[in-house]
Amino acid sequence: MRKFVLAFTMGIATLVSATAVQAQSYPERPIRLIVPFPPGGGTDLIARGLALAISQNKPDWNFVPDNRPGAGGVVGIDALAKASPDGYNIALGQTSNLTISPWLQEKLSYDPLKDFEPVAAVASSPVVVVVPVDSKYKTLQDLIADAKANPGKINFASPGNGTVAHLASELMQQVGDFKLQHIPYKGFSSAVTDLMGGQVDVYMGSVATALPQITGGKLRALAVTSAKRSPQLPDVPTVAESGYPGFDAITWFGIVAPAGTPKNVIDALNKEINVALESDDYSAKLRSQGAVPMGGTPEEFRQMIERDLKTWGEVVKASGAKVD
Repeated sequence: MRKFVLAFTMGIATLVSATAVQAQSYPERPIRLIVPFPPGGGTDLIARGLALAISQNKPDWNFVPDNRPGAGGVVGIDALAKASPDGYNIALGQTSNLTISPWLQEKLSYDPLKDFEPVAAVASSPVVVVVPVDSKYKTLQDLIADAKANPGKINFASPGNGTVAHLASELMQQVGDFKLQHIPYKGFSSAVTDLMGGQVDVYMGSVATALPQITGGKLRALAVTSAKRSPQLPDVPTVAESGYPGFDAITWFGIVAPAGTPKNVIDALNKEINVALESDDYSAKLRSQGAVPMGGTPEEFRQMIERDLKTWGEVVKASGAKVD
């Protein structure tokens, strides 16, 4: 019996020691960072900036961005749900693919609460309504007046079905009693060419995505969807200021991992993400892109996902929006 107890104790000690070593040695190879939108858009910029910030603080941490665009980010998040929970697969999820798509798509291939481990919230950003700089629309009121006079004849682009931009537009049409024709794209980079070429009348997307084109004088911002004005666009009114008091719709970005990813890995990733968000360089870069740094614990991020699932579920139900 004494030999058995001794062997058992030594086995437990070995297991604990191995786990500790594993935690200390993580990561031992590059980490795949799935970006569910095309290169060059707001999601991509935030993801690559985060990977760079972590690597600068931890030179032995390497990330391999893997752009998987499609279906408003659903394609990329679905790829993560099917990936190995070994700590070497993560993704930059969003409000759209984690809290809106579950209500829009009846046959969604993943469950946002059961199939993922929240790691950390990274940033938030309002949606901005933009038109080409030479557009006849000078204000949001101009656009809405024309839409009311020509219901369904004015089209708008979004980064995809089920994105916050899509749902924010549906909510805006509902409260403003007007109708636009929705044209979903796979991201901003694929929509901006048609917007500038006149095939699309309006675009709605994150400030982080459209800011370079706005400050570059190629696009005119008509309004932002947040309760307060964007610090990066202080002269652009909110939708609430444009005649719809109380209107507030933002998008957030956060790192998630497949369900079953070891807790020590989640904690290690969370720690380095928060360190990156507290750095002057990355936080300043986020703000320059129209985003607000977030951070926090995995549990706080989970609570935010749960809260927004309820909020956006009510918006989808009221709007009647569906995606096949």
